[in-house]
Amino acid sequence: MSLTGVGPALDVGRAEGAAAALRTTSAVRERAQLLLRRAREGGSHWFGVDDDALPTAADEVVDVTRARYPDLKIPYHSRWRHFEAGGVDRKAELDARLAALDAPGRARAMIDLAVVSVLLDAGAGPDWQYREAASGQPFTRSEGLGVASWHAFLGGLFSSDATQPLQVDAAGLRGLDADLLAEAFQVGPSNPLVGLDGRVLLLRRLGDALAAQPDVFGPHGRPGGLFDLLVDPQGSAASTVAAHDILSQLLTSLSGIWPAGNAIGTEPLGDCWPHEAVAGPGLTRGWVPFHKLSQWLTYSLLEPYQLAGVQVVGLDALTGLPEYRNGGLLLDTGVLRLRDPAWTARSWAAGDELVVEWRALTVALLDELAPLVRERLGVDAREMPLACVLEGGTWAAGRALAQRTRGGLPPLSVVSDGTVF
Repeated sequence: MSLTGVGPALDVGRAEGAAAALRTTSAVRERAQLLLRRAREGGSHWFGVDDDALPTAADEVVDVTRARYPDLKIPYHSRWRHFEAGGVDRKAELDARLAALDAPGRARAMIDLAVVSVLLDAGAGPDWQYREAASGQPFTRSEGLGVASWHAFLGGLFSSDATQPLQVDAAGLRGLDADLLAEAFQVGPSNPLVGLDGRVLLLRRLGDALAAQPDVFGPHGRPGGLFDLLVDPQGSAASTVAAHDILSQLLTSLSGIWPAGNAIGTEPLGDCWPHEAVAGPGLTRGWVPFHKLSQWLTYSLLEPYQLAGVQVVGLDALTGLPEYRNGGLLLDTGVLRLRDPAWTARSWAAGDELVVEWRALTVALLDELAPLVRERLGVDAREMPLACVLEGGTWAAGRALAQRTRGGLPPLSVVSDGTVF
């Protein structure tokens, strides 16, 4: 897959072929790298790039990584880390509740949980928190959303069968409304959650997609059907799944759920945005794909597969995540510089060219930052794939810098509908 030739099997002059070409991490990386080269050559309207600041960014990531994981035994960057918030071993409770199921059954339940939780994981805003009854701890932002969605799942919010609460199914999602989600997430006038309606819309659309594909998600429309679709039906411990195959299935099956109206003809593109400077063949010209939530979800499905005895390979086919913590790391360390500092004072939409380019430069620069981090830590890519660099890592360093400089706020204000950031 490349910008100049996407392969003989795809007719990029037709909407279906062009959409398929854009649903690959090869396309994500190549178009991100194109915009990075352009910015380095001074052609960007929005950003300058200071390569001399990359070592500073790497040092920030290394310091945070050593503080968080002194033994360098770094897990994947995934939703499961947020389920550990506050030092609570919530997975032990889940394991106990799922103990009667076989390994595939446990994996299906974990996939169900991860899918809805990731789709609910977009910027919560600075004024929302979730107070966990059992621990008494308050949680905000991603950790709060993770803990809230965990308890909503355990309480059966996403299941239509009261006798089977620990599942997500199409009917349960289609019956969801803003009041139910607001109650589960403790939302109210004094505890506002950014993008509540967008999150509900996304989950209801997920329910529609699950119901429409019984061959993929089973007769009840469970996200956990992905396990059976991609794994040896015998459940053999020798089963192997490629990480990009998980992502491809998500993008193929769920491309219609995203509220963003980005499309080629009738083919929905989801987290894929126009940028006038991007070349490409056929109908792919001008489009920059990211698939951030789908990739975040793929990272979050690695552990359910692996815990069921499935070997997941090709992790570094996935890209870094183009969200405001990773992007903020690059702005706050000076790797990226805004052409006009006054742009920090206004709000931006996800489709604005500045935001599209910021996200693309983030993807490309994370690929360059990762080997610098590994070199400083004395590890190689096999020991520390990109999924672990992110966790160690770039996301946490971006958050720490934001906390030091702006009380946790991102460097740019992007209006969220709950589906991109």
